[in-house]
Amino acid sequence: MRALLVEDDNTIADFVARGLREAGFAVDRAGDGEAGLSSALKQSYDVAIVDLMLPKRDGLSLIEALRRKRIATPVLILSARRSVDDRVRGLQSGGDDYLTKPFAFTELLARVQALVRRSTRPAEPTTLTAGDLELDLLSRRVTRGGKPIDLRPREFALLEYLMRNTGKVVSKTMILSHVWEYSFDPQTNIVDVLVSRLRERIDRPFDQKLLHTVRGVGYVLRV
Repeated sequence: MRALLVEDDNTIADFVARGLREAGFAVDRAGDGEAGLSSALKQSYDVAIVDLMLPKRDGLSLIEALRRKRIATPVLILSARRSVDDRVRGLQSGGDDYLTKPFAFTELLARVQALVRRSTRPAEPTTLTAGDLELDLLSRRVTRGGKPIDLRPREFALLEYLMRNTGKVVSKTMILSHVWEYSFDPQTNIVDVLVSRLRERIDRPFDQKLLHTVRGVGYVLRV
């Protein structure tokens, strides 16, 4: 793995570069924004670590230039600026993570490794299908057999969870945790009510039933 480190403070740069190399990274260093941009345009990197306060070209300008060039290298921003506005500005400029100085190297390394993992992970699908049932995560449209189905937000969230687990039985506890994000109350019937509403929309008008109850266990979407 190759990392680009753009930092004008030699003490910090030496410290970070040494740690990254010990962790198995090949590290290229740049001491100003122009040199950093030039390196990023010439060489492909798995991750870039960019300070904001740089000579010749500041870090935000460097990141924005990379994104305009459609260079998707994940960027960890380093900065002494701690305000929420500064962090938001850094992320909106195209940064992927933000770490304030002073920092522990172990945290920097963990963040760098997380950025590399995310960038190399296969892209998440934007459409889920189960037989003739289709759910578009971007437009939030649901169709079955080409016919649109209108769902409320909770119904959509439940259907998405069931479709991501097609063929697997999910318990009421699991549904509460993923759809409502709270712990199971054995007295509540909100899961049963929601499942019933969803079944009315995706199953009742159709011959083949997809949503099944597994008594004493939970529910399963089965094609």
